[in-house]
Amino acid sequence: MTTLAASTRRAARGPLVASAAHLGLATRGVLYLVIAWLAGSIALGHTRQQANQKGAIATLAGHRGGSVTLWILGLGLAAYSFWRLTEAVVGTAAEGRKLGPRVQSLVRALSYAAFAVIAFQFVLGAHGQGQDQQQQSATARLIRHPSGRLLVGAIGVVVVAIGLWMIADGLRKRFVRELRVQELPRSTRELVIVLGVVGNTARGAVFALAGWLALDAAMTSHPDKSAGLDGALRTLANRPYGPLLLLAVAAGLFAFGLYGLAAARWAKVQPR
Repeated sequence: MTTLAASTRRAARGPLVASAAHLGLATRGVLYLVIAWLAGSIALGHTRQQANQKGAIATLAGHRGGSVTLWILGLGLAAYSFWRLTEAVVGTAAEGRKLGPRVQSLVRALSYAAFAVIAFQFVLGAHGQGQDQQQQSATARLIRHPSGRLLVGAIGVVVVAIGLWMIADGLRKRFVRELRVQELPRSTRELVIVLGVVGNTARGAVFALAGWLALDAAMTSHPDKSAGLDGALRTLANRPYGPLLLLAVAAGLFAFGLYGLAAARWAKVQPR
């Protein structure tokens, strides 16, 4: 077992995992740039496409060379999932073998593995209903269960907590620990940090709103109120001054996408 653990840690420090990390982070950055563009388009009333990961994948699929793009995207998402899975097993570069960051990496690995599957389904023409429709269906089934409302409410609370953690992570600049900032010129370092603050804060706000909508669905027994990332953004659009607020959120998500591209270049990817 000791030999196996040592071999696993050596593999996690190898070039394959490092390459997967850089490719995966770049892919995540591109995905959020497209989501930001979709959110801005919703604010301006120019699209009915879902402003979430599946909507971004569908948007890329609709352009010339979409199949090739989706293969690259799917591989990049799978690479990101693989890298995060190695972190869950052997520890992260920024936090070592602490349990919290490893659990977080496991959740990220599972989430992005699902996104990779969606990308490959688009390539194969086997994609079905959207994420938010699936979430509404799942929420409806859970709410009909005797303990379902409690479970949906608990999920909402967890997602709100994750969103608030992301906001705190951005405002307190904790993400800087994940970057090789000593390698960046001062002006570049300052720009990357600003993008990280704005991007993580905006993404956290959207997650917190999505969690609140799930909690509201549980309290009112209306599963249609729980609609994931796209639903959270459209909820903003339907509020007073909503389009302006949604444009601001879209700008924040665009900043996160740019931060993701910077992280693909300067992130710490090898475990301690």
